[in-house]
Amino acid sequence: MSSSSSLAPRSGGVSMADRALRGMADLIKLLPSGTVFLFQFLTPLVTNNGHCSTFNKVLSGSLVALCGGFCAFSSFTDSYVGSDGRVYYGVVTRRGLHTFSPDPDPASRDLSAYRLRAGDFVHAALSLLVFATIALLDADTVACLYPALEVSERTMMAVLPPVVGGAAGYVFMVFPNNRHGIGYQPTRATEDFEHKY
Repeated sequence: MSSSSSLAPRSGGVSMADRALRGMADLIKLLPSGTVFLFQFLTPLVTNNGHCSTFNKVLSGSLVALCGGFCAFSSFTDSYVGSDGRVYYGVVTRRGLHTFSPDPDPASRDLSAYRLRAGDFVHAALSLLVFATIALLDADTVACLYPALEVSERTMMAVLPPVVGGAAGYVFMVFPNNRHGIGYQPTRATEDFEHKY
């Protein structure tokens, strides 16, 4: 089997690589963009481009754990635009939003409306699953942490992202996320939606 025939596009269908990339792109939309960028930027450095020593394995595992933890934590954060036009971020609690910096006009917004919900835990678990799918299928991470799976990586890259993306997309449809926490920029449409409820 020649390499040129395997690289040729299939007529009348979408190639396996295209489906995998599309699945990865859909997954990335569900995560805080800064976290994904940081992971993709630092992974080649901490894994030494997949040529790992023990120190690189510890660094790589720590990076995956920290970024995954931040993805889950972001599900418990929210933001709003204050009367002064600034964006205020905070952590959601059972009583409402606890902002990191004080709003000069706290009476302008009912922060109890931002209280912790059951859906936040679902979103945190899914964000962690989605990030783990992306991170643990990264070529440098695979080569560093579990090189024995490199042979089957192609199959997993083609199958796992669409499956996880489909499941996560369905759950996000059932439990819609109206939060715009750390890593997610609040939009005017979201602000208008939140004022109605």
